[in-house]
Amino acid sequence: MGSSLKKNFIFNASYQILTLILPLVTTPYISRVMGAENIGVYSYSYSVVSYFGLFIMLGLNNYGNRTIASVRDDKKMLSHTFSSIYMMQLTMSAIVIIAYIFYVLFIAQNKTMAWIQMIYLLSVMIDINWFFFGMELFKVTVIRNTIIKIFSLVCIFIFVKSSNDMYKYSLIMVGSMLLSQLMLWPFLKRYVVFKKVGISEVKKHIIPNITLFIPVIAISLYTIMDKIMLGAMSNMLEVGYYENANKLTIIPTMAITTLGTVMLPRMSNLIANGENEQAKKYIQKSLIVSVLLSSCMALGLSAISTEFVPLFYGSGYDKCSILIPILVLSAIFISWANVIRTQYLIPNQQDKIYIISVFLGAGVNMVINLLLIPWLQSIGAAVGTLMAEMTVCLYQTYKVRKEIKVGQYFKESLPLLLSGIFMYCIVVKIPFITNHFMTLIIKIIVGSAIFFILVGIYYFCGRLKSIFNS
Repeated sequence: MGSSLKKNFIFNASYQILTLILPLVTTPYISRVMGAENIGVYSYSYSVVSYFGLFIMLGLNNYGNRTIASVRDDKKMLSHTFSSIYMMQLTMSAIVIIAYIFYVLFIAQNKTMAWIQMIYLLSVMIDINWFFFGMELFKVTVIRNTIIKIFSLVCIFIFVKSSNDMYKYSLIMVGSMLLSQLMLWPFLKRYVVFKKVGISEVKKHIIPNITLFIPVIAISLYTIMDKIMLGAMSNMLEVGYYENANKLTIIPTMAITTLGTVMLPRMSNLIANGENEQAKKYIQKSLIVSVLLSSCMALGLSAISTEFVPLFYGSGYDKCSILIPILVLSAIFISWANVIRTQYLIPNQQDKIYIISVFLGAGVNMVINLLLIPWLQSIGAAVGTLMAEMTVCLYQTYKVRKEIKVGQYFKESLPLLLSGIFMYCIVVKIPFITNHFMTLIIKIIVGSAIFFILVGIYYFCGRLKSIFNS
């Protein structure tokens, strides 16, 4: 990778590490103080408002990023493009917020929680992360997010003391999101000048943006709707179990998402300039890195879940030790598909493949949820999520097999996946020693040693070294 890419990856990775560490600090505290049922109430209400938020952003996280990246070298065009895209976002915000108010007044069961969650929609209305990602200005967003994350952490420990503080917790969470977005705006004037734009300039963004929104809404069926379905078909306690397990299992996914966020604008820029061979080299390296990270974290987390859950969440969360091994396996499929999506399909505007893949995944998820949630509750939802992510990954891989050498890249990555599987098989067999804490420490040490020794051997004796030095 080039030096600027490495810097961007380090900045984004640093922030993602922070976002991984903070839940490790707050989740044990919140799970003990609030209890699984209150966590379920918050998770359910946030899932609902998130759905409304999707209709504000539409496909902007990808479309805005890609479009800004393609015009960032022309200051005048950049200003016009930003102004017209943001005007579309502002218009959608007004429509969605009015619709949400009707939801709160006539449908929401917990109206207090629903009103608090409306602050989230205000944060989405002023969300311009897509602009800074397209400009590859990751340092600005990372510093801002770091400050806000630490601030919200402090507030949680100061103000959330019992299960009666559920609303305070919600206010802290959505308030920090709003503050995080507000902090970006002072930096915007360095790069763009607001322009008066006509309806025609706004309209030209609608169709391509909605095209990228279709997969977003489809993905939401197995990333957000699963909690809503679980709450409707089961109870808030099961939502709480699922939410807590899911918080932990998205750790491997977030590490790979960092890579995709950094690479998307660079790949869009390379393809716009006809540098396709260089783009394919980046894809090869990224797929290998994605398998390395996801195998290590997903299989490692799965192997220690029995000892980790009672220490991390406290008593009453035993079901999470069943959910984590199921949910965490989806990270391997997500990480592979994320590279194909953000570094090939979206930069090359092959949105049709992306759309079909996520609708297939959504269909699989909905069917499994309807069949299994009434019977297995949160376990059924976890199985649905895993099968959905596997479907998306396999379809995208199959469709791009003639354009990029996914078969070759998989063979190069396979020893890394096998290293993770071997590590899992050894670690999971380690017997209970004295107590959960001692057993956990021994498993982590043994697992880490096995995995990194095997990866090190493959790096120095296999093709890995020549690939990353090219």
